[in-house]
Parts: sequence; structure tokens; C-alpha cells
Amino acid sequence: MTGTDDDIHTQCMQRFIELANSMKEDGIDTRLVSAGMMTASAIYATYVFAGNDGRLAPAGVEKLADGYRDQLERVQKAKEEKLAGA
Repeated sequence: MTGTDDDIHTQCMQRFIELANSMKEDGIDTRLVSAGMMTASAIYATYVFAGNDGRLAPAGVEKLADGYRDQLERVQKAKEEKLAGA
């Protein structure tokens, strides 16, 4: 992957969506796919900040939860703007 951090972020996101869609096509319920992605994200985020054997302090958990909430709000705002412009 090449490009700016924003470009690479978008490419990573697209790869995760493609993987999720392939799981859906394999007959896995989308709720289970979503839950699996969220768990994987939580495991990976913990690794990023605390290493393989570490754990997050409660403040770290809150910080990650806030970051996830921010992303979710951005997605919803973009969807709202798209619907308003349609």
C-alpha cells in the first residue's frame, strides 16, 4: 500500500469491508461478521498500545471507545449528508 496516511487508511478499510463481504457471501450472518471484526479490532488495538502480553488501563479502554465512537459518528454524518443530497 502506498500513498498518504489517509490513502492507506482508506485502502485498509476497503480490504476489511471486502473480507467482511466475502464472509457474508459464505453464509455467515452479518451480525456475527460485525461482532468478529469488532473483537479483532479490540484485540489488535490492545496489542498496538500494550503489546502481546499487556492490557489497557481503564483510561486506555475509554480512549479507544471514544475513538470508535468518533468514527461511528463520522460515518453516520456522512450517510446523513449523502441522503440529504440525494
